[in-house]
Amino acid sequence: MSMFSAFDINASGMTAERFRMDTISQNVANANTTRTEDGTPYRRKIVVFQEKNSQTPFRQVLRKYSDYYSGDRYSGTGVKVTGVYEDNVTEGNKVYDPSHPDADENGYVMYPNVNIITEFTNLIDASRAYQANSTAFSASKNIATMGLNMLNG
Repeated sequence: MSMFSAFDINASGMTAERFRMDTISQNVANANTTRTEDGTPYRRKIVVFQEKNSQTPFRQVLRKYSDYYSGDRYSGTGVKVTGVYEDNVTEGNKVYDPSHPDADENGYVMYPNVNIITEFTNLIDASRAYQANSTAFSASKNIATMGLNMLNG
């Protein structure tokens, strides 16, 4: 692995986690949106990551770690966002509020399937993953700087 590969891997992790945090904040901002452009309540968005540019699935690398130097090299270069999907599994919250403009004929309003506690837990997770990638990036930078300082003198 080259020095710049380490930078690329950590940068891709930070970029992906930043995108995940943006999606989580969109979920929180729309937690009370009962009507979108298509007339339905907002649906929670979920970000999915995948290993980037890998010729070998990561689990195979873990199984064959002893073969690392004999040719079965891990060739992934970080992580990428493969998509943002709507959570169609979790049901929305049905609340009785007959005065609400989006209430049905029985007085119930369908609210989004956004759970604030779940979103904040995911936000903490994404924030910690971002921080871990940032720390690893700084460590790689320090190692590169020390190597260059050795060359100078």
